[in-house]
Amino acid sequence: MKYQAIDNALFIENRKKFKNNLKPNSLGIFVSNDIMPTNADGSMGFKQNSDLFYLSGIDQEETILVIFPDVKDGKHKEILFIKETSELIAIWEGAKLNKAQATSVSGIDHIYWIQDFDKIMKPFILQVNNIYLNANEHARNSSLVESAQDRFNKKFRTSFPLHNYERSAPIMHNIRSVKSAQEIDLIQQACDITEKGFRRVLSFVKPGVWEYEIEAELIHEFISNRSQGWAYGPIIASGASACVLHYVENNKQCKDGDVILLDVAAEYSNYASDLTRCIPVNGKFTKRQKEVYNAVLRVHRAAAKQLLPGQTFENYNKFVGEIMTEELLKLSLLKTTDVKNQNPNWPAYKKYFMHGTSHFLGLDVHDVGLFSEPMRAGMVFTVEPGIYIPEEGLGIRLENNLMITTTGQMDLMKNIPIETDEIEELMGK
Repeated sequence: MKYQAIDNALFIENRKKFKNNLKPNSLGIFVSNDIMPTNADGSMGFKQNSDLFYLSGIDQEETILVIFPDVKDGKHKEILFIKETSELIAIWEGAKLNKAQATSVSGIDHIYWIQDFDKIMKPFILQVNNIYLNANEHARNSSLVESAQDRFNKKFRTSFPLHNYERSAPIMHNIRSVKSAQEIDLIQQACDITEKGFRRVLSFVKPGVWEYEIEAELIHEFISNRSQGWAYGPIIASGASACVLHYVENNKQCKDGDVILLDVAAEYSNYASDLTRCIPVNGKFTKRQKEVYNAVLRVHRAAAKQLLPGQTFENYNKFVGEIMTEELLKLSLLKTTDVKNQNPNWPAYKKYFMHGTSHFLGLDVHDVGLFSEPMRAGMVFTVEPGIYIPEEGLGIRLENNLMITTTGQMDLMKNIPIETDEIEELMGK
């Protein structure tokens, strides 16, 4: 991996959090992701299962983590199964972790080869009452691909049909939603790398540049700073393309007079950042572009101040909708009659601002968390209002990453230029 080694105290503490939520005499099992194939003998590379990484720090395939706090021998409370490395693997792929290295990374003493899982685990499985199996229970998950954990769960339940099975996901969504100081440091590093990329493109963009050339400048800066790359697929949308929320082609030439919407960010050590900025191709916003931009910025700042311990998402979203409505009225995009006659289930402002304002951020860009529960200190959220006007070929979205503190918020992207004057000044240098 490109990132610096992480102190295993993070993973030791995370496992304690998980154990504290288990029923008595329970065992939890977490399985790594697959290396996803392309065609022939190609692959897409590897992205670790976020829950497994959160609990162990192990960042390679063919890994299984077992957590069994009430084990009868008093020793095997944590067990890690990893892929056995070999001289052949070292030559073709690069050596995998040996047992001592796996202990150093994870803080787990009992390490076995993954091919010995059934033999090692059967006696322990027969001791337990409850088995916690993991699954991707993210509310927005719609994948049709069967994961390694899915396959494992099927086989395991067939092999041990009489046990009581529990879900790990509710526990993981709860404990992962509140970040530790170490996690905040890692997210901050991702944000800082993103800042470097954004500042780089401010001096690069000019009329005639292609969106993919901007993409190349960003990825160069990210990888040069020990990031694995994108935290998510980059959106580099100039002109009318900015009104396509998930525009990913990045294949158009940037024209004089247009604005580019950049929804681009780096990851670091598997932790995501998530930035959106809008910049004028020629270095100067028009009067209208600046009016819309500043309207979004006012909503952004007002929304950010609402991220407080105890705040509910229902009240938060209602507040953002109200101030966005006020801004759209000022911009003459909405009329008072539109608001008066609006459908409560799809308010008038949704015509120009149709997506959510905030989501959890962490190991995943759309991180796990409970939107039905009040906000808590230590949670990290995006704040990303936008106004999209297809008939004007203009889309503006502004996004920062903020951590809720006991008294307010800490903006992890406070040093990234966001004011129109500062952007114009930097682009003019």
